[in-house]
Amino acid sequence: MIRWIRPPGAKEPPPIVIEEVTDPVELAKARTQDERFKKNWEWFKTQASEVYRLHRGKCVVIAGQELFVGDTPEEALVLACAAHPEDDGRFSLIIRRERGPMIYTLTGSRTCS
Repeated sequence: MIRWIRPPGAKEPPPIVIEEVTDPVELAKARTQDERFKKNWEWFKTQASEVYRLHRGKCVVIAGQELFVGDTPEEALVLACAAHPEDDGRFSLIIRRERGPMIYTLTGSRTCS
């Protein structure tokens, strides 16, 4: 979900700009990044149950098909970037301490128009 929180004094949200990328070099870079992400995701899927079991309440980053754990997202990211600076397909997760379903709620008054 993307949500814009209105800063004091702001009247309208900033414009969203969508551009079509056709540059072959940029497209190749995006494909390479996507392949790195897919490799990291596949590695994570095979290790997920152990990662969740061992690292509740921690932040994790997967880069280079390797797990990096920290108490904060920044801490885990520093470890991952030091070991795999070239991996722009890394991703991060916060492993909740509690198990079970999450409940999402909207706060404040909302109206449909």
